[in-house]
Amino acid sequence: MQEYRYRGLNIAGKPVEGTFFSKNPWTAQKRIAEFAKKKRIKITKLERKATFIYKVQGADGKTIVGEQKAFAQQDVQNALAKMGYKIISIRKKLIPTGGKVPVQDIVIFIRLCTNMLHENFPYDEILQLLVNDTENKKLRETIKEIHKDIKLGKEGLQVYGPHSKIFGPFATTMLSIASTSGNMAEMYENTAKYLERDFEFKKSIKNALFMPIIVLFFIILTFLFYIMYIFPETTKMLTKYNIAVPPMTKASMALSDFLLANLPWVILSILVPTVAAVVFLRSPKGRIYFHRKIINLPVVGSLLHKSSVEIFARVINALYSGAGDNIGAIKTAAEACRNTYIEEKVKTVVIPAMLREGTTLTEALVRTGAFPINAINRLRAGEETGTVKEAARQLADYYEREVSYKMTRVVDWIQLNIAIVVTIMIIVITLISSELGFVSPDSLVQN
Repeated sequence: MQEYRYRGLNIAGKPVEGTFFSKNPWTAQKRIAEFAKKKRIKITKLERKATFIYKVQGADGKTIVGEQKAFAQQDVQNALAKMGYKIISIRKKLIPTGGKVPVQDIVIFIRLCTNMLHENFPYDEILQLLVNDTENKKLRETIKEIHKDIKLGKEGLQVYGPHSKIFGPFATTMLSIASTSGNMAEMYENTAKYLERDFEFKKSIKNALFMPIIVLFFIILTFLFYIMYIFPETTKMLTKYNIAVPPMTKASMALSDFLLANLPWVILSILVPTVAAVVFLRSPKGRIYFHRKIINLPVVGSLLHKSSVEIFARVINALYSGAGDNIGAIKTAAEACRNTYIEEKVKTVVIPAMLREGTTLTEALVRTGAFPINAINRLRAGEETGTVKEAARQLADYYEREVSYKMTRVVDWIQLNIAIVVTIMIIVITLISSELGFVSPDSLVQN
């Protein structure tokens, strides 16, 4: 999420100013246009928060170089001047550096915060300690920004929203909620537990797939070598001596001839659909389609589905109120669950049903078809007894345990399927190679 600042004039000609978050400049332009039309404001300037590199001279004559995030260069200049620095230069950072922060570092940051919160350390002091002890430059700068924003009186999404690319949507939502809740340590504990489990799952899959994928890569190279070199040479030899060709070899040679004769078209036929698929899957409709299909995959889909429902339940547990408006809590839970299909169903089916028809949460969830029946039944029991928060916590804990237990089975299943594919390719190449071994001058075709 990127932070933007708008400036303009209201209907009375008085200046107005505000900030908001948006995923990209196009969405920001759309949102501010709708806002201006609704509030009857004339927007004069829209600025995105960026990083500025400054070089200043302190009172002791030492030169200091640093970075500062701001909406405009003038903001940085004013802030440095107030601190008594002599400004040498200020320039906008055009290319972000530092890359992504490793998940391990984020987990360590949240886990350390959790431990110190349990020991009743003030959060301001915790951040100051972590700024000094964090080795990753990107994360250290992020903690500094969080610390600064908190000192300025910001809270919730205002503090953590700009750093969603660092923490991810789930952690950003949970940390935002934690900063305004009365159970900050518990929220950090739940966030750390989920991120640790998610990291271990991804790490297990990567470790399980590493060798099979390398083997598969070399098998594909071998197959291409056969198609591009062995079979053309074999064709020349067999044609020269008019030798009868075995059936599998004949079919392979025909495939080789076809591919070599139409190589540009073959490459285009692979490249164009691939690029089109990538573009589609990166679009809003494509992400919804992909996330709908992925939760229906055998074994893996069920695990990912329950993982998303677990996040949804955890946020409901954190935000849901026994009395009052819970639409905001449901919307936030959907946005944090990391599944665009479930998010879209909640926003287009659940929330409208609750607002327009007055249906209960579980009745609306049934209409989506995106939630497991066990999850709906558990939440329904909570609604009937007035303990939705407790039911959501129990549901999240149940899915946490189930997902943890099934991780090993899923990794084994993926590894087995990759091994099957590799084995089939090896068998095909071996059979064709063996068949070529039986070709001899004795099988000359009689004219």
